[in-house]
Parts: sequence; structure tokens; C-alpha cells
Amino acid sequence: MPTTERETLVAEAVIDLTVHAGGRDFLDVLHDLTAHLVTLLDVRAVGMTILDEAGRLDYLTASDEMCRRLEEDQLELGEGPCVDSTRTGTVLPRVALGPGTPGLRRWPRFTPRALCAGILSVAAVPLHVSDNMLVAVNLMSATSGAPTEQDLRLAQLLADATGARLQQRQVLRARDEICDQMETALDTRIVIEQAKGALAARLGVDVEEAFIRLRSHARARQQTLGDLATHVTRGAVPSGLGTVPRRAGP
Repeated sequence: MPTTERETLVAEAVIDLTVHAGGRDFLDVLHDLTAHLVTLLDVRAVGMTILDEAGRLDYLTASDEMCRRLEEDQLELGEGPCVDSTRTGTVLPRVALGPGTPGLRRWPRFTPRALCAGILSVAAVPLHVSDNMLVAVNLMSATSGAPTEQDLRLAQLLADATGARLQQRQVLRARDEICDQMETALDTRIVIEQAKGALAARLGVDVEEAFIRLRSHARARQQTLGDLATHVTRGAVPSGLGTVPRRAGP
């Protein structure tokens, strides 16, 4: 039976998210997962939100700026697929958005914003980090028929593989240390947002291109994205960062 290109990409994603993830920090691994899902699935964007043990929702990462804005919109409005999927910790099957659809009835304030951004359907799968921490992987599509059931199964498998790898790293850590790691990830996310803006202004590119360059530079030098972002926000832009070639995905 001949192997398809997609099957090869799936295998590479599993290796990257499990074997190669050992040296990356929590947020870098989640960035990698969003990139693989956008490449492998028929979706426009992927975002992640977290529910901590205190019941607080927060945005963690997104594959692009449009997705980031929609994630933040949902937290502001208190409704949307990421809010539902993070609180329930279960798979959210595809929900169509638009006039007269279940999505509009379910999320009357969020749906118009999603439609303005070109998102016609949404879905989500859970990523279990620990007994007290849950991440929802939110899938946004520009077509009403995606993601398919098979897409959701693949997304869940990759989320499960990522969650298992992260849990292995945490098994010997105390509960307080795990909570500290989540707080650090949220703080790092803010620094990365600042670095994207600073680099975009310095190089005269948009923030999505700035993120691609930051992430490519960090991976090529086996450096965490958070450490690189910290240097950039302090004005120390490493030599060669402005010439990093554009890669597919974030």
C-alpha cells in the first residue's frame, strides 16, 4: 500500500510533538501543535484556551492574528466555542455559523464577529495537561463542511499525544510546580505578543510575518520562543533575525 504525503506529515508531526518536544518549553510545544494542525487539517486557523484549577479561562496561543482576536473576543463576550469546549473538557463537534444556524442561536454575539473574519464553522477537542489543567484546541474553518469527523479524530490523536508527552515531563513535579508552569506560559505569551509588535515595527512587516520569523529563528537555534522574545522586547535583535526565510505555518 503506497504511503501518501499526508500520512508522512502525520508521522512527522507525532515525532515532533513527542520525541522532539522534550527540550522545548510548554508554550513552544503548543505553538508546534497549532502549526501541525493547520498544515494537516482543512481548517483556517487553530487557537488554544486554558481553564485553570480556579475556573479561570485564558487565551494561550493561536496560529495567526485573526484567530488570536477571535479567541480574545470569546473571552470578552463570555461565549463561543472555546468557552464551551474549555469548560466542558469534551469534544465539540463541528458547529456551522451563519444566519439560521445552530451557531448563531448558541453564540449570538460571537458568531457575527467570526463571520466577519471569514469563519463559517468551528469545532474543538480537549488537551489534558494534568488533573487540574485543561486546554481546549479550537479549530476554525472557512468552509461550512469542515473540519470533518476524520479531521476531528486526527486532531484529538495529536492533542492526546501532546498531552501525554507534557504529562510525562510533569509526573515528578509537585502540583504547585505545574501551576507555576502554566502561569509562566501565560506570562510568556504576553512577552511574545510584545516581541511580535516590536519586530514588525523594526522590520516593516506585519505581525504574522514577525511571528513566523521569531519562531523560525528560535527553532533553528534550539532556543525557546520566550527567551528570544524577551531579548527582542529589550531591543537586542539577534543578527540574522531579519533575514529568516518565511516558512509555512506560524
